[in-house]
Amino acid sequence: MVALSLMIEGQDGLTWARWRRLVSEAEALGFAGLFRSDHFTNMGAPDKESLEMIVSLTYLADHTQRIHFGPLVAPVSFRHPALLARQAAALDDLSGGRMILGLGSGWQEREHTHFGFDLGDTATRMGRLEDGLEVVTRLLRSDEPVTYEGRFFQLREAILLPRPQHPGGPRILIGGNGMKRTLAFAARYADIWNGVYLPPAAFQERSQALDTLLKAAGRQAKDVQRTLMLSLIFGQDMAEVGQKLSSIQARPEFAGKSVQEVCTLLSQKGQALVGTADMIVEQINTYAQAGVEEFMLQWFEMDDIEGMRAFASSVFPRIAR
Repeated sequence: MVALSLMIEGQDGLTWARWRRLVSEAEALGFAGLFRSDHFTNMGAPDKESLEMIVSLTYLADHTQRIHFGPLVAPVSFRHPALLARQAAALDDLSGGRMILGLGSGWQEREHTHFGFDLGDTATRMGRLEDGLEVVTRLLRSDEPVTYEGRFFQLREAILLPRPQHPGGPRILIGGNGMKRTLAFAARYADIWNGVYLPPAAFQERSQALDTLLKAAGRQAKDVQRTLMLSLIFGQDMAEVGQKLSSIQARPEFAGKSVQEVCTLLSQKGQALVGTADMIVEQINTYAQAGVEEFMLQWFEMDDIEGMRAFASSVFPRIAR
């Protein structure tokens, strides 16, 4: 069974008008879920509009009945994990158990500098993420007061009340491809591991490594769902695909390449599901054989609702969901 969800880059011009429309369409068209990034702003100027993540997900939780949702991912570098656990538990309760809490270390230097947060070096980020994961999971999963003395975050006889309606609270997602730290965190803390821009063989390699880590942690392979984030570039015919690839074809590495060749290269590199419905269904099936259970598909054209509808109508009936 393969599920298809949408992923929106919230820092790239997301407004209330766009978000309301996307939420409504994702629910109506049959997408499994709707996820969004969590950033103050984009990587480079000019700055664009961006809805605050928790507020936007509260709207989604109250205006949908079926789809699951969450951040991909919420950085503990600017979101305190105790508050994030409290918010996520409330969203999970409000939605009837559909919240997925994606957690990450933070990475975008620009937003941290602009808004006064210390991002730190890689070791600092990983240490802070591990601390944050301890705080979140202990608060969500313990019915007794919790004390934790970490380097970055501390708890002293802390308990979340009311307790989550779903035992353990919302599912925890950890995203990333790192064989050393990310997969180890997923094996210890996560209910879902989300790979990012991986071709099928690389995804399968990391999934198998996760199986080994889970066994060492006393868990089973089935305890952690396997998901993947890719871009989605869809056209109803190759002419439309070519139009959507025009900016990508202008890159030096694709100079002189045909539309078909660019599609093949993007697919082989694990950067996108790309092409017509026939091509994308074939790519989905290849990934499914590698163990992908759900796709988080980046939909960059927030106003292209007709394209979203065309994708759903032409692809959904042809995959096992």
